[in-house]
Amino acid sequence: MQPKLSIDLDKIRANAALLAQLCRQRGVVVAGVTKAACGDPLVARAMLAGGLELLAESRLENARRLRAAGITAPLMLLRLPMPGQAREVVELFQCSLNSELAAIKALNEAAGAAGLCHDIILMVDLGDLREGIWPDALDEYVREIARLEHIRLLGLGTNLTCYGGVIPSPENLGRLVQYHRRAEAIYGRPLPVISGGNSSSLPLVLAGTLPPITQLRLGESILLGRETTARQPIPGAHLDCFRLEAEIIELKEKPSLPVGEIGQDAFGGAPVFVDKGIRRRAILALGRQDVVPESLTPPPGAEILGASSDHLIVDVTDYPEPLAVGDVLAFNLGYGALLAAMTSPYVGKEYCGER
Repeated sequence: MQPKLSIDLDKIRANAALLAQLCRQRGVVVAGVTKAACGDPLVARAMLAGGLELLAESRLENARRLRAAGITAPLMLLRLPMPGQAREVVELFQCSLNSELAAIKALNEAAGAAGLCHDIILMVDLGDLREGIWPDALDEYVREIARLEHIRLLGLGTNLTCYGGVIPSPENLGRLVQYHRRAEAIYGRPLPVISGGNSSSLPLVLAGTLPPITQLRLGESILLGRETTARQPIPGAHLDCFRLEAEIIELKEKPSLPVGEIGQDAFGGAPVFVDKGIRRRAILALGRQDVVPESLTPPPGAEILGASSDHLIVDVTDYPEPLAVGDVLAFNLGYGALLAAMTSPYVGKEYCGER
């Protein structure tokens, strides 16, 4: 059988409802991030059915997919827009995250040509060192944006954890709130949005220590039920919205150490092995072209040893049930594995739950 990703839409809807309610109690609006699901319309509809009113995407291709499926909910563009795609950005997205004046001016021109006003959130780098202006440039940027006829500044935003691993805190998000107040004073009108990051900000929500943020962009916490600073489960959330199944194509007892001089593996790495003697090993029809093996959690009694492009090697010596070639093993997924499996055309998608 083709490797298969099972997607439980009811559990995704329940997670969206749980997080929407949790955040709503603290005055926070949730933007449901669909990028890890490649803009899957059924996943997006499950989020909307859970009470979300705003979706967020990183890629135009996924936004086109959502619109082609008849989804009319407002869309936010997460990845900084390319000036060369400004026309399509303003047509597909009501709002975009921005940090470059050249791109913002291109959006202004495209919006004017289309008879539109495009909303933006100005990103501020609080130290994670991905996108965002440095705070000392805030005054200049806000003044320039205020001059643009077809751009409306909604507020400020930030991204934490994704690149530098910086953990959201009352201190760094508190600085974002201070910058937001300064931006309002310069812009001369209220700015309704303080977009305080992603699922890594949820521990502050749960602890009741989140500064007065008005928006969070949540993807992994809805899809996988975990916050993203320590990957701890969200209380009450489903952790198994997605399950990956793959078929055993070889099952043999072999040494745990390769025989011969060791060089590089297929991806240029230097493999390291531990001598455990003879072990029972299953090869599954799944590889790095389909998934990130390090982001898979095998069933109890199984251990992932490694993978090449088309083969996943699993130690099943301690697996509690009899196995044979043709049997299927099921895995839970982390973010990297989910992103890859949803993207791979070689992994089938099977849905359960209300559509």
